[in-house]
Amino acid sequence: MLEGPRIVGDALDRGIVLEAVFLGPGARRSFAPLVARLDAAGVLVRDLKEGTLEKIGTTRTPQPVLGVAPRPATVALDALPTGLIVVGLEIADPGNLGTIVRSAEAAGAVGVVVVAGVDPWNPKVVRGSAGSVFGIPILEADDAEVVLATLQRRGWRAIGADGSGSVIHTDADLTGAVALVLGSEAHGIPEAVAQRLDAVVRIPMSGAIESLNVAVAASVLMFEVARQSRT
Repeated sequence: MLEGPRIVGDALDRGIVLEAVFLGPGARRSFAPLVARLDAAGVLVRDLKEGTLEKIGTTRTPQPVLGVAPRPATVALDALPTGLIVVGLEIADPGNLGTIVRSAEAAGAVGVVVVAGVDPWNPKVVRGSAGSVFGIPILEADDAEVVLATLQRRGWRAIGADGSGSVIHTDADLTGAVALVLGSEAHGIPEAVAQRLDAVVRIPMSGAIESLNVAVAASVLMFEVARQSRT
């Protein structure tokens, strides 16, 4: 479910075939250029009565455009090419996961693996990703240890992110096949998973701040991977 005109427009920009788009009162006039694009693409467009969007949307004050699109085809872990893979463990906040997916695409990652946590197809995740859920493979898994074992067997190095890490992220070798492992907002990386890591890095911080938001930390680390890859 794509909530809002911007994410529906993003889907069109990416060539996603939408199954249908529903409009609230006044939306056909307010978003006439978008509706024209939908009509030109042959998308089924239907007008809804007052109050209907509030019942089916996930936001308190929903925008009057709601699209429905098929989920991208599932990609196997073994099919991902060499590069940066982001592994999120029990990420609970859909906004955080959406931002991680968005940054992953922008940083050139080849895939995002979601282990438990929030549903990556939650409408809030889709919206927070700004359409990146359609631009980068997203895999769902139940066991992080199995994921890391599979990747390490194929040559990936598992790099964890934690404030207690002994190596500053800019001093670590993050080139080549890297699996960046991010723990949950509340509990971090479980001990059993930590034992499988090849290294743990930290982002140096000033002041009394104990930690960064997981999406912010992920973005910093992913773009450091991208920087090292370029140089």
